[in-house]
Amino acid sequence: MKFKLSKTIAMLSRIFILQLVFCYFAMANEGYTQSMKDIYLEWSSIRQVKVLDVFEEIENQSAFKFNYDEKDVNRKAKLLIAQGSHSVYELLELISRESSLNFKRMNSTIAVTPRLEKEAPEITEKIVQQTITGTVTDSAGSPLPGVNVVEKGTANGASTDFDGYYSINVSDGAVLVFSSLGFTSKEVAVGSQSSINVVLAEDAEQLGEVVVTALGIKREEKTLTYAQQTVSADEITKTRDVNFLNSINGKTAGVEIKKSSSGAGGSTKIVLRGNKSLSGDSTPLFVIDGIPLANNRGGQPGMWGGTDSGDGISALNPDDIASISILRGANAALLYGSAGANGVVLITTKEGQAGKTTVSLNSGVTFESIIETPDLQFKYGAIGEAKESWDTTPGNYASDYVDDFFSTGANFINSLSISGGNDKTTAYFSYSNTSATGITPENTYARNNASFKQSTKLLNDKLTVSSNIILSIENSENRLPSGYYLNPLTGLYFFPRNRDFADTKNNYQIFDDTRNLFAQNWFVNDHHQSNPYWIIHNQPREQKNRRVIANLTLNYQIMDALNLQVRGNYDYGNVTREQRHAATSNPTNVNENGSWEYHKYEDRLVYTDAILTYDSDLSDDFSLTALVGGSYTETDYGDGVRVTRSSGNGLIYPNEFNFQNLDLTQTPVQSVTNGVIEKQGLFANATLGYKEMLFLDLGGRNDWASTLALTGNDSYFYPSVGLTAIVSEMFDMPEAISFGKFRISRTQVANEVPFNRINPQNSISDPVGSLTRNTTKPFTDAKPEIITSTEFGADWRFFGNRLGIDFTYYNIKSEDQFIPVALDASDPESEGRYTRKFINAGEIVNKGVEISLNGSPVKNDNLEWNTAFNFTRNRSEIVDIGPDDARVVNLGSSEGYSSRLVEGGRFNDLYVLKFRRDDQGRILFDDNGNPLRTQERELIGNLDPDFTLGWNNTISYKRWSASALINGVFGGNVFSQTESMLDGAGVSQRTADARDAGSVAVNGVVESSGAAVTSVDPEQWFRFIGDRNGVGEAYVYDRTNIRLAQLSLAYDIDLAKLNMPFIQSASIAFIGNNLFFLKKDAPFDPELAMSTDRNSVGLDNFNLPSTRNYGLNLKVTF
Repeated sequence: MKFKLSKTIAMLSRIFILQLVFCYFAMANEGYTQSMKDIYLEWSSIRQVKVLDVFEEIENQSAFKFNYDEKDVNRKAKLLIAQGSHSVYELLELISRESSLNFKRMNSTIAVTPRLEKEAPEITEKIVQQTITGTVTDSAGSPLPGVNVVEKGTANGASTDFDGYYSINVSDGAVLVFSSLGFTSKEVAVGSQSSINVVLAEDAEQLGEVVVTALGIKREEKTLTYAQQTVSADEITKTRDVNFLNSINGKTAGVEIKKSSSGAGGSTKIVLRGNKSLSGDSTPLFVIDGIPLANNRGGQPGMWGGTDSGDGISALNPDDIASISILRGANAALLYGSAGANGVVLITTKEGQAGKTTVSLNSGVTFESIIETPDLQFKYGAIGEAKESWDTTPGNYASDYVDDFFSTGANFINSLSISGGNDKTTAYFSYSNTSATGITPENTYARNNASFKQSTKLLNDKLTVSSNIILSIENSENRLPSGYYLNPLTGLYFFPRNRDFADTKNNYQIFDDTRNLFAQNWFVNDHHQSNPYWIIHNQPREQKNRRVIANLTLNYQIMDALNLQVRGNYDYGNVTREQRHAATSNPTNVNENGSWEYHKYEDRLVYTDAILTYDSDLSDDFSLTALVGGSYTETDYGDGVRVTRSSGNGLIYPNEFNFQNLDLTQTPVQSVTNGVIEKQGLFANATLGYKEMLFLDLGGRNDWASTLALTGNDSYFYPSVGLTAIVSEMFDMPEAISFGKFRISRTQVANEVPFNRINPQNSISDPVGSLTRNTTKPFTDAKPEIITSTEFGADWRFFGNRLGIDFTYYNIKSEDQFIPVALDASDPESEGRYTRKFINAGEIVNKGVEISLNGSPVKNDNLEWNTAFNFTRNRSEIVDIGPDDARVVNLGSSEGYSSRLVEGGRFNDLYVLKFRRDDQGRILFDDNGNPLRTQERELIGNLDPDFTLGWNNTISYKRWSASALINGVFGGNVFSQTESMLDGAGVSQRTADARDAGSVAVNGVVESSGAAVTSVDPEQWFRFIGDRNGVGEAYVYDRTNIRLAQLSLAYDIDLAKLNMPFIQSASIAFIGNNLFFLKKDAPFDPELAMSTDRNSVGLDNFNLPSTRNYGLNLKVTF
């Protein structure tokens, strides 16, 4: 690991130095307004040079041009110039002395004239400047704030204020360049003018008619044969969510996003168009500026416990993001190969802008508070020493200790960015700091990000060299687990009401004289619970993430229609996770001397590609955009060492957490890896256009995957075809129709098998070298999984683009999946040692509809209202689960909950134990008064929603703007093991209400006698239906919920009234996330994910409660 780290540091150092070199040249070319004494050039070595060579070098490294007659310059004279930095003035002084020349500078031109040797050298410079003022407006006459006004060829620039006004000092003969996002740039020669007013026309390319697609390639949106949506930077950072992915939920169709219940720094679950694999994950590929990103998600909790270990994508700085494009289907992501089989989330980062250096400060603080905790009772305590609170005599017990355990958290998000450059070189630098204190004791999260991005044009602007480096440091302390084990919430909620919790809190540890250490103070030895404050203080969790992403791009314009791009990227992450369990922690999970959980590993992704692009009109009717390329990807995830925890794996001496103190009797130390995977690919794509109304899109890719080595199927090809028809270009449309298009596409994507599936090996099982023999037969005839996607859609816009609707229907079929099959000892294939094998079989189908509706109901000089609806419906079907039609694949099965895949069912079908009922629907009881339940878990519903809806609104009035996002999830089910356990322990409010009433009212009948049952003793009822393996039917809830997901109220500060000319713009906003529910049936937040992988979907088992965030944000640009 040290060797890999040293190589990483060396490589990144070279990239960083390269970036500094490019930025040096940017500074060297800074404009005509500086004195020659302040403009420095770099002389690489000491040597003798000719005068004309010095002139050429000055012209190359600066904006100056020389005007001279060659007969006046002594060609034989040679100058000795020392290595290092020299100002232009110093070089001209040297030439003047040695060659009898005078120099007269006028702005960017240096005139050279001869002089007599006896005359004194003369070097003069004159910078003629004039002040230009004016306003910039759009075609409707509305002022445009934030427009860049740059003196062409220099870094001299300014920006328009809120009223579109600008003022700039320029040199004589200057040309001004006006540019702004969404508008066509405009050049104006100054001449003798002192006031220049400019009208900028809207740019169809920047306004979304040209979008970023796979591999970072820009294409005209109208030519696309698939659906794509883009979320702007403003929408991503508007409400300052610590994890930016949560901010796009509801703003695009076809996307399911679930936030981890673990709090700040936790991972995010994102699925595009449903789950597609019986055995693998359905997470999309994340891409930054066209290059794949390592998003290795760590371990996830389940029913019995565990902690969310985060993911790679959450390490990014949201303020560096310019936009996020969602490529929802394989049709859009074909060029990324099998890595993009589940769709692509394409992130485009900000870059430097030519003109005056701009400094932006974005500072926000939000406060986090709990929306709701479980509805608990504090009226009835325990009987004797019982751990359950089933007394029937009311008492006056403390009721505030649960609320007191939680506190108001705070999130501080601050970022600074610097952007600038000229028409040759631009640079962007940013730094951000995120600091969060959670809602539970000692829970903190901190993240520091830095990025540096530059782009330089060379060789007469034919070659563009771009580079980017992103650094991230994350530290997380005491991120809470979910599930039963070592979770502070179980003891907090279960604690018998008649006991003194304050004493238990203050004295969570007591000194044990016999062992000479502090021991846990808790009233019971129960594997489900411990003292919450003992866990917080004596079983602390810590996670450290270090991340570096560096890339270099060379883009060469071979000719007007032909372009070659070569890119390289290195993505490196170093993760350390640790939890130290002190002696006397819960003995079910921890050794008597204490246990140590330690996991340190590296993630590494190397990516390079080369793409040749052709874009030209073949004739007046036909156009062609085509590309061919190749890529190489190598991933090495999870390479490190791990110390595992159990009641057997412990420490030799108590509470000394190091390797030499480990009891090695059960092999607690392991070398671990997720494997090294290599993949090479060749790809091609062509779009043939006819009269800008018909576009035929053809594509294909061939991959070679190392995980399919030894099978003969490691090379595989998959094609795509699509057709777009611009109906509004074909026919005369009513005036109300601005644009109309239909699209259809069909794509196949192959997906290779996971690492170590083809030929698994034996493993060492204990410290003395015992082997665990592999019992899985080599999968030497494996074929890649095939995903076939067919998509049909329409995009129509009306009333001058004031109203638009985008409709998509898709059908995705996943075949040849990797399915394990049991081998009987009598089966010849078992060869006397194998108990299972893998085969290619199985089929999952996802069908769905996506609708995006957007409009601008009101739009005038003072008031504008933009609204957007995003509708998604996906239905999955398990068509074939393999040769054994009765086979069951569990996606989380424990206690009263089971999510299963069965043939003929759907992904995420929910199975629970149900009440047994008669034909009239009455609950059946036995002779002892206990309700009867089914012997096996039965299907009760599905965890996926029927459909989702997001409604996003933005209203602007003069300097005020308000935005609100309402998200709705309709249909589907969720399950709460928490509620079941609380009922069984007698601590839920419903158990107290039943005791107050004297019984639980039911509609039942005794099975043996037919006698009616109308009431049941509360303890008997809730102990039976609740607890660990009760009647799950009672704890299944409707997933439907509608919430105010985001709210922002912002004001653009009138800087003219404050007399602050050094500030370009400033705004302050009230912001809020997840503020409240408009409708919800479940007693917890159904959209909080216990686990962000495919398991334990819709399960609540002592998850951290849902929270709301609210606060202020200040944004200032200098």
